[in-house]
Amino acid sequence: MGTVYAFFADGFEEIEAFTTIDILRRAGLNVKIVSVTPDEIVVGAHDVSVLCDINFVNCDFFDAELLFLPGGMPGAATLDKHEGLRKLILDFAEKGKPIAAICAAPMVLGKLGLLKGKKATCYPSFEQYLEGAECVNEHVVRDGNIITGMGPGAAMEFVLTIVDLLVGKEKVEELVEAMCVKH
Repeated sequence: MGTVYAFFADGFEEIEAFTTIDILRRAGLNVKIVSVTPDEIVVGAHDVSVLCDINFVNCDFFDAELLFLPGGMPGAATLDKHEGLRKLILDFAEKGKPIAAICAAPMVLGKLGLLKGKKATCYPSFEQYLEGAECVNEHVVRDGNIITGMGPGAAMEFVLTIVDLLVGKEKVEELVEAMCVKH
């Protein structure tokens, strides 16, 4: 099984980032936290610091199974401006491989034209950046290879959707039971 790469920049949304990474690891997936900034230590929107596993410039992503973009500002805006990440996302999308973005981060996919003709969700007021998407008022939307989430309150449902895609419903049910999730 490949690796899930989670992309961090200063101002990332902690609940979305940490909930997703934690649950993916509980599901047995290999997750690498990648800094897109020059520093390996990235500070979240609510001043929680994290030491990333690797820097973008030191990664070749040969084993990438899914790309994960947490929201939060200015984190998502920084991800949107990172040329290397934009190229990687486009390459992934061209191959039909899964991409997951939550909160403000679906704007990165929207600006790249990857949501045209797809259903998607995002943090309220970011719909303007989801170019060509059918914006729906749901916590989580999966359309083909793309999973989008609305915001911090959707983090658990968002990550369970990813687990379902990558590992299957049995693992989702196992996690739901083990963590006492209302599902």
